[in-house]
Amino acid sequence: MLTYKEKVLIIDAKYYTHTTQSQFDTHTLHSGNLYQIFTYVKNKEIELSAQPHEVSGMLLYAKTDEAVLPNNSYKMSGNTISVKTLDLDCDFSEIANQLNKIVESHFGIEARC
Repeated sequence: MLTYKEKVLIIDAKYYTHTTQSQFDTHTLHSGNLYQIFTYVKNKEIELSAQPHEVSGMLLYAKTDEAVLPNNSYKMSGNTISVKTLDLDCDFSEIANQLNKIVESHFGIEARC
């Protein structure tokens, strides 16, 4: 979980051989993962209900060799839930750069790992 001022980002890191599921050539996210991060976000919302806050969630998948890689954002009951893919098959400096970009885009601040 990352926090900056009134913003909270809950990150749930996942690794699967297949980051999406496919049926009839349609790729979808594992719904259980979406419901899980959504539950974390809603529970944090309740915890922070007495103060100003903005809670978001992110599913962070390790990149696989699949052609379809998730990289989307959704609005679910007023909260942003995003899905990102992190390429771990590179130098640590590039992994840090990818993580910094997540922080910068979410919080609007410069980040350094």
